Formats: sequence, structure tokens, C-alpha cells
Amino acid sequence: MDSDYLIIGTGIAGLSFALRAAKKGSVKLITKKEEIACATNLAQGGIAAVLSEDDSFELHIQDTLVSGDGLCDREVVRIVVEEGPERIQELIEIGVGFVKKEGEKRDLDLGKEGGHSRRRVAHAYDLTGREIERALLAEAKRHSNIEILENCQCIDLITHGRETKKKCIGAFVLTEGEVKEFRAKITVLCTGGVGKVYLYTTNPDIATGDGVAMAFRAGAKIANMEFIQFHPTCLYHHQTKNFLISEAVRGEGAFLVNSKGERFMAKYDPKRMELATRDTVARAIDSEMKKSGDDCVYLDITHKDPEFIKNRFPTIYGKCKELGIDVTRMPIPVVPAAHYLCGGVLTDTSGCTSISNLLALGETACTGLHGANRLASNSLLEAVVFAKRAADYCDSLELNHSDSTPLDRPQWMDNRGKLLDEAILINNNWDILRRVMWNYVGIVRNSRRLDLASKRVVEIAREIETLYKEYKVSAEMIELRNIAIVSQLIIEAAKARTTSQGLHFLQDENPRNDDDTSNHWNVFSRKINYADYPWQSEKIETIEV
Repeated sequence: MDSDYLIIGTGIAGLSFALRAAKKGSVKLITKKEEIACATNLAQGGIAAVLSEDDSFELHIQDTLVSGDGLCDREVVRIVVEEGPERIQELIEIGVGFVKKEGEKRDLDLGKEGGHSRRRVAHAYDLTGREIERALLAEAKRHSNIEILENCQCIDLITHGRETKKKCIGAFVLTEGEVKEFRAKITVLCTGGVGKVYLYTTNPDIATGDGVAMAFRAGAKIANMEFIQFHPTCLYHHQTKNFLISEAVRGEGAFLVNSKGERFMAKYDPKRMELATRDTVARAIDSEMKKSGDDCVYLDITHKDPEFIKNRFPTIYGKCKELGIDVTRMPIPVVPAAHYLCGGVLTDTSGCTSISNLLALGETACTGLHGANRLASNSLLEAVVFAKRAADYCDSLELNHSDSTPLDRPQWMDNRGKLLDEAILINNNWDILRRVMWNYVGIVRNSRRLDLASKRVVEIAREIETLYKEYKVSAEMIELRNIAIVSQLIIEAAKARTTSQGLHFLQDENPRNDDDTSNHWNVFSRKINYADYPWQSEKIETIEV
């Protein structure tokens, strides 16, 4: 199963890197579901970049820094913003059909979203992610050097060496019921986010933090896991789950109202109102729901022309209509839901992690672009910019043959023949974990709830690890193990940040003063030889920004 490049994940980051890497060597792209089952495919809003004359790099940089609340890496922000327009042009050249202005052959129809001071969001109506995924996937399938393997569950990375000199040489993969070694000169983690750690999420079911958990177990540095972005407007309806109502709906003039029809954002951000950053809007909705006891609030765009709504948001209009909600005449019931991880596997400006020959891209990576809060539609931009930079880095390497050193077989590779035939043991722990995270480590936090969450999750994680060692490895067990580890990382990072910042909001601590200069990243790594539970983490450093 050797290849030059092993890419784990088939979203915009993985496919963009694959197309570039395939010019130099063989690529295996693996995904644990079908090839289009990824967060990219669900992205509605678009991809942000400076694409009009009334915009500038400096404005986009400033909007990103303001949203990131003091924790963005300024150099990374500059790189992504300045390299962004060229990457979007490349997407157009491979066939991505961004919407153009009516009657225009070249100029894109640019949307505006929360936190942006200009219209700069290129879109394909409310199907932008699906359109980008379609074009990239079609291009990848045409390339003879790229092999796409579906229904392959990565278990762990294969590494050599110790701590500071550790090297990745591939991954152990569960495929067709067997554990196989996939060796590669370069391994790239593009597994997306961690939304399924929470009870309510806009993420696809595959978003179980696999890349972060695998990198952590291998000893890579993990940063800023406390910053979980909750999208303010997920459709609230008992017949559907995970359906996002794009930020672009508010960008086109929708109002947030409570059950009495009262517009409430003026109480929380009177200047930006519904176009405030996502952390502000999510907390405002959370506050309104707790005050009223209502299960949701409402997004009202009925004051706009019905034909405009249908044409601009065909997917949202169609889905809501299917559920009996005519958005041209009725407000949309919405609630916040876990949406995006702003932290992740710590990387440099080429996507390299702290482990040699292991890269991380997209939502799995913590590049420093998003800081404490991601600016809307910057994530797809980050993915294509860093895919290019990572490919350029790999081009500069002299890649040796894949490492063929015999490995000590991990305990679970023996498969023992002992099947866990009681699904309740997995389902119950899965449900408890997600409820603990939602109730104790959600939009608004306090130190007492974080301590309670820590104790509960450690207990569950120990039980999961025991089951993992005793029974035959399965896809469900792998995912459960991963969300347990990611949950611990989020909790410990949240406990380590004792003041409110960006997406991390503490009820029992005063927010930072404007002149507070103690901005820092929390960086964690695996603690070795923990007596009962071997994957406990510890804070290893603080990076000042």
C-alpha cells in the first residue's frame, strides 16, 4: 500500500493538495465514507477574498484580526489574504462555477457576511461548497496518479523515533474489515473538524476529530482547542438535523427576532446588529433563548423580494419549503450549533506539524489564521492557500523511498476475534460525551462546569480505552475513542484560558481589559506514562502573539 503521498480526507484541502502533489508522485486519497461526505460539500456561504476595486488587502486583514480577537498570527493572515485571489482564479480555471453579476462575463457576484466590511464572498448561490467539491473531485478522478479509496477508517499514524525527532511514515487503516499498513513518504491530515463532539452541530457525521486525535496520540503539538465556533443559525426542526442557514442570509438583510417578533441584536451589538461576528450573534441567541425559555429564535427575510430569495438561496428555500416553511412569507426557526474548530494540529506556514513528514491542512490544522474566532468564509480560502504552500514545500524535498522498517504490531492489530456485540456500550458513551460537552463546554462556560466536565470525560475515556484494548477494532469504536480524546483537549484548553476571549466565554471571569497584552496560544501534547489512561494531555508551552 505504498505511495509518495497519503492524504486522509477528501474535502477542499485534501483534493487541492492532491492535484498539486500528483504532478510529482503517486497519491492515495482515503476517506472513511463516500468521497463527497465532507464539510466542504455542506459549505453554503462561499470563499472570501479581495476581488473588487472597493476592497483592499488591508481591509480584509483588519476584518480578520478584529474577528480573531487578538490571537491571529498576523503573518499568516497577510499570507492568506494576499495569496487568496490567485487561488480563487485557479478554482475558476478548473471549472468552479462561481456566480457572476447579471450581464457580466467576468465580474463575480460578491456576497457579504458577518464581520466583513466589504462584499468579498465569491459564491455559487448557497451551494458553494458542493460546487467546489464537484470541480475538484472531477479533476482528481481524471488524474492517473491519484487513487481515491472510500470507506477506509484511519486508526493511527505510523511513526518512528522519539518526541522531537519523530517521523511519520504512514497510517494504519481499517478497510473491508482488515487492518492494513498504508506507508507513504508524506502523510497529510485533512480530516475536517470536531462537530460531532457536541450534541448539536452543522457538521457531517464524519466530523469526529480523527486527524486531531491521531496527531495527538502520535505526539504532535495541538493548539487552541478551546475555540469552537458555534454557527448562530442552524435550522431548528424535528424532521432534520445539521442543516445550516447560511450567514449569507443575514448578509442579504435578514433580521433575528424572538418569538414575539422583536428584533433583539441591538441589545448586544447595536452597530453591527445581525452582521456582528459569529461569537457575538451565537451568544446573543443563547441569551435570548435562556431568558424566554424558548427552544429557538427566528431569522426573518420576508421583507425581501420573494424572487430574490428563491434565486439567491435555492437550497435553503427548497429545504425549508419541503418542511412546510415558506421563507418568503415565514421566519425560519434557528438555533446555534457547533460549527468550526479554530484550533487543531499546530502547523507552520507550509502546513508542517511538529512531526517530520506529517502535514495538516484545512480545519484539522491550527495555522494561526482564525485566532480566537474565525471570520466567515475564511476557511475555504485558508484551505486552498495552504494546500498550495504545502505542495510547494514538498516539491523542495528530496523524497526517499517509503520506510520499510518492520513494525511492532499494535495490540489491536491482532484483532483477537472478540467482537463487541453490544452496541449499547458504544452508543451510551457516545451520547453521554456529547451531552456533557454541550451542557458544560458550550457557547457559555464557567469554571465549575468545566471541572465537572473534566471528571466525567476522563472516566468515560478510561472505559472506552478498556473496551478498545479488549475487543476487535471497529469504525464505531475508533470514532468514539477519537471524540473522547478531542473532548479532553477542548476541556483542558478551556480550563487553561482563565479569561474570556473570542469564542471562549466565561461567565465567572471578567473579560480582558482593552490594554491586556497577555494574549497567548495554549499548546498541548501527549503526556507519557499516565498510570490509568495513557492519552492524558499536558500544556507544554504558551506562544505569545
